[in-house]
Amino acid sequence: MSKQGEIDYPDRIGAGGRAHLRGKPFTDPACSTMLIAMGAVIGALPPAPADVLDCGVGGGWTSRFLARAGYRVVGIDISPKMLELAEEDRVADGLANLSFQLAEYETLDFRERFDAVVFFDSLHHAADERAAVAAAARALRPGGVLVTHEPGEGHAASEVGRQAMAQWDVTEKDMPPRLIISMGEAAGLRLKRLLPNPSAVERVVFARPMAPPDAWKLASRFIRLAGFVKMLFIGAKRRTAIVVMEKIRHSDG
Repeated sequence: MSKQGEIDYPDRIGAGGRAHLRGKPFTDPACSTMLIAMGAVIGALPPAPADVLDCGVGGGWTSRFLARAGYRVVGIDISPKMLELAEEDRVADGLANLSFQLAEYETLDFRERFDAVVFFDSLHHAADERAAVAAAARALRPGGVLVTHEPGEGHAASEVGRQAMAQWDVTEKDMPPRLIISMGEAAGLRLKRLLPNPSAVERVVFARPMAPPDAWKLASRFIRLAGFVKMLFIGAKRRTAIVVMEKIRHSDG
């Protein structure tokens, strides 16, 4: 797919789609999962006020969350009209610690400027994901972290992925943790943490299941816990997960 589809996306989705973008995560059916995921991302960042580069921000909701948490944020996107929406909301929210720039994340020219770089559901839209990760690594200060939340294997072939490509002419790729880790290592990063799929965490840990008969309560809890452990240690590098990678300090060689 061409990058033009990403640039033209705000026009193609209409007024209702743009309102949805601006209201995220609260306008999204997956609001609760997105909030869990964003909380995990913030928890993986250095303490505020640190300098954060937010890549592929779309309507800018992730950047506003980060800025409200006290971070100094630069949000970038390839679409001028996306950034117009994001800037309107930034001004309305009075976030002086947030700015937006028009840029392609594959060709960023930042050098050791940020303490953290975030890709939240955006790296899988990259035309060249390896170049994007390499550019993010260059933008990090030594000891800084790259934090990604991306769909895992099977996303491009899923109904959601296929429909987006057909309807909006946007790029949709599989972006499993194992691929992100491999690209990060090639760019001078090392794995720091691998956090589980937020939707699985919500389903297993936070969701309120239907109360089973008393005799089955213990077995039910054990089954849920066993599934969660399997997801953590067996499927984590294939499925959607939050990957945290650290830029190797100069003193480390």
